[in-house]
Amino acid sequence: MSAEASGGPDHVPQQHMRQEHVRRVRLPADRRTPAAARAVVRAVLSEGGLDELLNEALLLTTELSTNAVVHARTELEIEVVADGHGLTVTVTDFAAGQLETLSARTRPEETDISEVSERGRGLLLVDHFSSRWGTTHLRHGKGVWFRLDRKIPAPDLLPEIGPPESAVGAGATPSAKALTTLLQSVPDPYGDDALGDFATDLLARVCELVGAAGGVVRLDRGDGGGQQQLARYGRAPRPDVPTVRVPLTVHRPYSGELELDAAPSGYAAPLATLVAERLSLHLENDRLRRADLRRQTWLTFLAEASELLAQSLDVELTLALIPQLVVPRLGQWCAVHTTDEWGRLELATAIHADESALPQLHAALKESGPDSALARLREVSRTGGQAPLGAPTDGIALPLIARGQALGTLAVGRHNRQRHDPDEVAVLEDVARRAGLAIDNARIHDERRRVARTLQQSLLPPVLPVVPGIGFAAEYVPTGSDIEVGGDFYDVMPLPDGRWLVVVGDVSGKGVQAAAVTGLVRDVIRVLAHDGKPLPEVLARLNDTLVERGGGRYCTLALAAVGRSVDGLLDTTLYLAGHDRPVLIRADGRAAFVGTGGTALGLIDAIASPATEVQIRAGDALVFYTDGVTERRRGRELFGPERLRAAAAPLAGYSADVVAARLRTTAIGFSIDPPRDDIAILVLRNDP
Repeated sequence: MSAEASGGPDHVPQQHMRQEHVRRVRLPADRRTPAAARAVVRAVLSEGGLDELLNEALLLTTELSTNAVVHARTELEIEVVADGHGLTVTVTDFAAGQLETLSARTRPEETDISEVSERGRGLLLVDHFSSRWGTTHLRHGKGVWFRLDRKIPAPDLLPEIGPPESAVGAGATPSAKALTTLLQSVPDPYGDDALGDFATDLLARVCELVGAAGGVVRLDRGDGGGQQQLARYGRAPRPDVPTVRVPLTVHRPYSGELELDAAPSGYAAPLATLVAERLSLHLENDRLRRADLRRQTWLTFLAEASELLAQSLDVELTLALIPQLVVPRLGQWCAVHTTDEWGRLELATAIHADESALPQLHAALKESGPDSALARLREVSRTGGQAPLGAPTDGIALPLIARGQALGTLAVGRHNRQRHDPDEVAVLEDVARRAGLAIDNARIHDERRRVARTLQQSLLPPVLPVVPGIGFAAEYVPTGSDIEVGGDFYDVMPLPDGRWLVVVGDVSGKGVQAAAVTGLVRDVIRVLAHDGKPLPEVLARLNDTLVERGGGRYCTLALAAVGRSVDGLLDTTLYLAGHDRPVLIRADGRAAFVGTGGTALGLIDAIASPATEVQIRAGDALVFYTDGVTERRRGRELFGPERLRAAAAPLAGYSADVVAARLRTTAIGFSIDPPRDDIAILVLRNDP
């Protein structure tokens, strides 16, 4: 057998050209390419009637196509030509560079296998089984071709391998059929331990081929578990006996080796290398599959974390939630520090997978010094970059940043067995970014809530006046959103003539603009009433003010001037400017609506404001309310005025505080949903 170092396979006699069967196929650089190439060769051999060359052809085609997939990593072109005398196969890749081959002038038996490069080991098989072979060098790539001549008769030149013990040390040569079976093996995709079973079967086959007493495949997946035994066959290699040891060509974090209990001579080393390459391909697929599954798991984790963090608008709850997301999935412990207004770090929360170790963690995080964890955290907060944490708090620290502002740090301790790998660090960086945004959003929401609460309180009287013989009580429930300021308000103020003015109003809309109009209405009423203006004039001037400065908002208002008469009655003059009529609860248990409706303020220039005189006897109560009570909704059903009147009637004889509280409870309990509108209730009672 000889190798033609250059040129192409142009050696087919011309008289047989008409009997040629030719196939030319381009295949991708994929793990399934060797199988596709074998299928093409098998079809051409069948058409040409060259079935006796099947084993050698499939073996060499597998070797060349696999080498091209592993090393060139480009598309492949497979050309198969069958004629009456044999078969020629050319495998061409499109990668730049030189192909390492055996010299055409070097005989295989004169070549030290250990000196053959990794790229050229497979060509030993090509040189051994082919009739002729060579290489082609084109402008766009390079290739290897081999020729298999027909044997007449066609005996199997190489006998099948016998039992392992008969081949040990004998330098036996493996047959093409056995090698083809070995190299065509693939893992069972449906097995419980497909990779382990495949590696064991592959190891058993190569041990039988080279006559090894046993072998082992060791693999370290880089998950902190160290090197584990993936497969074992026969007797485990002994350290005091020379063995064949071949590293697995896999990418990090995978690493491993194949070891055979056989002397490193003959074909044992190159066959072990071939098997290691085949196994490495499947291990690489396993690594990519596991990495893909892990990335999908991390993406799901980040989506769930984002959803949980987005649902929390409370600063303390958000800070407590962050370490719960991290431990124990991403670390053994987690601590969150926040910065105060002077930039100093304060420990907000910390948890540990082992609760008994939490006191030691708190102590370690409080230690000061140039190499302490606190110093590293300050550096991270100042620079905005991540930094490792040394013993005893081994881990990593990341900044919490939102809108370009440093909010604090996130410190995560590594697990006992391993350090954080790049994927985990990337996930932690993403968690830190999302946590920073969640903390910032919670702080903004908290500030808006505080501002809304302060603004709402400024629109309501801090306390109601204490008047002998007159009981005042009020209840106020803001809308379900605690960051929106409502337009409902109430007030009680003295009049210059000795009477008391009761005001209950509702400005349309919500928010800062509605609050501004509410403050305007309240201040105008107070100024005009303090000047002694009659209530109809107060309403008229207030209407003019809202038309000019209300910004299109309107207001409903209930005004009542209350004074005590000599006979113990409360004489009340009631004005309703588009507002709901109040409920008068008599001492004997009767309840009825009183008052005459008028025009809401701020809609038109001229308004109607009829007055209604109401006498409140001893023990009677007059209940004012806003539409948040009557329009309280349960599905499609409203609480309504009649339900309010029915709820108020049994409260006859109770104090103003009790009446207001009971009506508030009844209205809120009507539905499980939070209020969609503010609820304001003010009760005026004639205390005997």
